[in-house]
Amino acid sequence: MSHHSDLIATDIEAYLKQHEQKQLLRFITCGSVDDGKSTLIGRLLFDSKMLYEDELAKIEADSKTQGAVGGEFDPALATDGLKEEREQGITIDVAYRYFSTAKRKFIIADTPGHEQYTRNMATGASSADLAVILIDARHGVMTQTKRHSFIVSLLGVRHVIIAINKMDLVDYDEATYDRICREYSAFSQRLDLPDLYFIPLSALKGDNVVDRSENMPWYSGGTLMNRLESVYIGSDRNLQDFRMPVQWVNRPNLDFRGFCGTIASGIIRKGDDVMIMPSRKTTRVKEIITQDSTLEEAFAPLAITLTFDDEVDASRGDMIVKTGNVPASSDSVEAMLVWMAEEPMIPGKTYVVKHSTQLITGSVESLRYRIDVNTLHSSPSPQLKLNEIGRCRLSLNETICFDSYKSNRSTGAFILIDRITNGTVAAGMILDRHRGKQLAAWEEEIAVEEAEKQAGVVNGVTSEEREARYGQQSVTVLLTGLTGSGKTTIARTVERKLFDDGRAVMVLDGEQVRRGLSKDLGFSFEERSENLRRSAHLANILNDAGIICVAAFVAPNATVRDRVAGVVGTERFLTVHVDAPAELCHERKLQGQNADADAGTLLEASAISAPYEVPESPDLVLKTDERSVDECADAVIELLSSKGFLRS
Repeated sequence: MSHHSDLIATDIEAYLKQHEQKQLLRFITCGSVDDGKSTLIGRLLFDSKMLYEDELAKIEADSKTQGAVGGEFDPALATDGLKEEREQGITIDVAYRYFSTAKRKFIIADTPGHEQYTRNMATGASSADLAVILIDARHGVMTQTKRHSFIVSLLGVRHVIIAINKMDLVDYDEATYDRICREYSAFSQRLDLPDLYFIPLSALKGDNVVDRSENMPWYSGGTLMNRLESVYIGSDRNLQDFRMPVQWVNRPNLDFRGFCGTIASGIIRKGDDVMIMPSRKTTRVKEIITQDSTLEEAFAPLAITLTFDDEVDASRGDMIVKTGNVPASSDSVEAMLVWMAEEPMIPGKTYVVKHSTQLITGSVESLRYRIDVNTLHSSPSPQLKLNEIGRCRLSLNETICFDSYKSNRSTGAFILIDRITNGTVAAGMILDRHRGKQLAAWEEEIAVEEAEKQAGVVNGVTSEEREARYGQQSVTVLLTGLTGSGKTTIARTVERKLFDDGRAVMVLDGEQVRRGLSKDLGFSFEERSENLRRSAHLANILNDAGIICVAAFVAPNATVRDRVAGVVGTERFLTVHVDAPAELCHERKLQGQNADADAGTLLEASAISAPYEVPESPDLVLKTDERSVDECADAVIELLSSKGFLRS
């Protein structure tokens, strides 16, 4: 549906030419159940005058019998077309709407909020340039909000608008808006969302959707429509790496052979030297042909036919690239999987793998870990169930040519298909082969250790015997916080109290590790990660010996803390956030308090370039400006008792 233009009446060809040259923006709406996704799209179309009169009349009539706003105009009915959707007031399938304004053309995907239909949401996000994530102002950031945010980040959607909806139900309160912005910002720091924009609005009333709201004078930003029309997406497309999977070899007569396909990324020009993958035969582009004419150059996502100076062998499934800029090729890949089938993923089972225009068979060789999208923690798992996400190694029966999903969505994505039902069971995103070596090594070690545990590799003395001897279950308690917060002082006090109670306990302190085991390390991110990795393995050894380990480290990076938990074992790992105001920590540092206890971490903190990432869901928070050292230590011991690690 197009906006009204005077050119339609005066010069229809000029209007069509103008419309053809508008930039297209694909975006999705997502979020938790009843956050107002369908209502927002309906309001966007209504206020933009994008609903036909007969369509509008039908919505007004249906609002009286099927609407959810007491008979008043219900914008959600513009997209909730299924009978079940209207009866339940929810979105089940992905609903697409098309419209345009004077500045842009749009394709909207209204995606479901229910966890049951997460796979439908992932489908809608896979081709989106932008995501509008709705949050109910009354409820704040919900579990499904986090799940959808993680999937948006995983699928490489660079531009995200956080629409804090239903502001009319909280009396347009600025404090509520600010609190939700802070809450979401803290969560999103661990996601790859480079362009984040917050808007307070009311989809039902129309506040800040198309027109600015008079009810929120404290908000100085733009409206939703203004943001959709102005967000810059020109740099999102990969124009560096030319990739064109061959879809069809066009051979209408003896004198013509053309290789047809859609350009996945990059630019191609007449005379460019190209290579056919995987045969690696080289040739030169003779012509670039489209349906209407020949071109001097073409770019993604045009559908073209290429002819070459030489007779080369290429067929469907091959990939045309430029010489000197070739993709990776292998018969195995590391990838993230979003599982979409009711039947769980089984490592070793053979699936059909569809990658670009290529159909081959393969299997999940190993599942590295499963990700809890609520906490973003990773943990070992034997399989993936419906809507779960995990990292795996995929073994293929043929070599494929690929890029990482982050650099190229088309050549970095694939789907798994069940060979019996022919249904799509998973969507996969190939990981960057140049990932950080340190984190990759951690993940490999976790997988090896998990395999050893499943294979029955155990010590001569069993864990049950150690539990019976010591009257406790082994556990690592990580005390993390800013320098000067009192981590090591609390850890030493916990150690004394537990030792006096006859427990087997040991403190693992950052200063001690730096003086000995990590004496060779500096304070770069990689070296700090290595220090924590070594400490994690030491804690794991202590736990295997039946000892309670109380570890005191700054550990500022949330991802590295997750890796520590993976090495030790999430079932015997607790996180305690030692929280103190930055001013108090600085004062303690200046006054020399905790000089012995935190000497190592003081030095470490002074070298930290990245900010401290506050644990999102710690097992315990200790505010050392409000509680004494003894009270904090008692709280840690009470946590151990409540979790069943200490026996009476």
